[in-house]
Amino acid sequence: MAGAGKIRPAQTASETPELAAAAASNTRWAVPLIFEESVAGRSGVDLPRRQFESRPAIDLIGADLCRGALEDFPQASEPQVMRHFLRLSQLNFAQALQFYPLGSCTMKYNPVLNDECAQLPGFAALHPHTPAHLAQGALELMAKLEQALAEISGMDAISLHPAAGAQGELSGLLIIRACHMKRGQPRHKVIIPDTAHGTNPASSALAGFHVVVAKSGDRGYLEASQIARLVDDDTAALMVTNPSTLGIFEPEIREIANLLHERGAMLYLDGANMNALMGVAKPGDMGADVVQFNLHKTFSTPHGGGGPGAGPIGVKRHLEPFLATPRIVRDSDGYRLDSDRPDSIGKLRSFYGNFGMLVRAYTYILALGGDGLEQVSRRAILCANYIRERLRDHFPNATDQPVMHECVLTHDLEKKKGVSTLDIAKRLLDFGIHPPTIYFPLVVHGALMIEPTETESRQTLDDFVAAMERIYGEAMENPELLKQAPHALALRRVDEALAARRPLLRWTKP
Repeated sequence: MAGAGKIRPAQTASETPELAAAAASNTRWAVPLIFEESVAGRSGVDLPRRQFESRPAIDLIGADLCRGALEDFPQASEPQVMRHFLRLSQLNFAQALQFYPLGSCTMKYNPVLNDECAQLPGFAALHPHTPAHLAQGALELMAKLEQALAEISGMDAISLHPAAGAQGELSGLLIIRACHMKRGQPRHKVIIPDTAHGTNPASSALAGFHVVVAKSGDRGYLEASQIARLVDDDTAALMVTNPSTLGIFEPEIREIANLLHERGAMLYLDGANMNALMGVAKPGDMGADVVQFNLHKTFSTPHGGGGPGAGPIGVKRHLEPFLATPRIVRDSDGYRLDSDRPDSIGKLRSFYGNFGMLVRAYTYILALGGDGLEQVSRRAILCANYIRERLRDHFPNATDQPVMHECVLTHDLEKKKGVSTLDIAKRLLDFGIHPPTIYFPLVVHGALMIEPTETESRQTLDDFVAAMERIYGEAMENPELLKQAPHALALRRVDEALAARRPLLRWTKP
């Protein structure tokens, strides 16, 4: 990244013994660039001599498969390469290593049992083109996952096709559009609250809709009176997250659903925050016509890194004919994939979902059972409210409403001492804590969006609270300390704006 330079040992952090120790530890694990470790002639590959060794590779395998010479390409042994990249991985923050309170994204611990089940040979080695009669176990697992998600959400039918939450949003909106078209009543507007996830307006635009923004009320939630003013005969749907990105439950959701249905519009409920609802409340009972699940958020499948992901959707019965193909059906011969669905929106992707993610989610559901899933939600809510109350004095909640699975906090340090939310986030890294989501939702000034999830102990939460309180005290006494943070990492603060606009993608000799 521009402005970052090479990864180097942290400068000694003398203001506290803890930071000095951390800096010393990171000096030990300093990682030079792989180019700087290069020694001419070293190689991690020992190929046997061949009778055709004298022939150029380009003659053996063809020019299209051969790479030209790379200037200054690093030459390193296998142990060097292994140690280099393993050390780099140890510089990362990860949920398996540290507290990771990333609000709105539900970065919960992923049980190893899920991975064990996904690696069973009958699942992991199953070829995507295996005919249905030889893949009955996999089809049965997916059918039962659909049934479980339908029960959890109160919906009538589930599709496991979408490869991510955003694709689930897009497929749900395409289904709503197809239904209106089938009725002979094409509609063009989707109402979206000002607290929505950024993917909501993006998915709506991609599906061909015009977005109308609904402002939240003074208490942070969506008011039915506001929706009544916006909905008309050209409204296809309202797309709302419940609980909202402010972490609060939408108390007027049933009334809003009725308003929509009276005008022939539908309610799309973004299920990104299902972590707070399982076993407690069902989107189907709230009047939702469509809901999407983010398996990485609620059902403990891996999150991030660009995939593979899974974002199944659930629909009410009147929308079932429009679900993507193929659909899993069961007849006298067992399970099969059915593509003969004339009203379907068609295929969303190759094959049928990211199967490994589906195995992990189903394992999680089976391991916990109905009572366990309810406890997940209740503990997530308890943890978020515990942090909210513990930090109330210095970091008040953005609304006066009780929160669900996450809390959105604000602060006065920028006004008092010129310390920004970004400064607070960077300083948290020195305490071995990944920062929460910052500056989102956009309606909250200097937002700190914190989601502890159900997997963290009270001790971990207390340590986080202590770190936040100490940071507040440091900001009041020595604001420059925060403005230069982090101090104890191998990489100091970088110019993120410059790095995004002018990244350095090639190494050049100094």
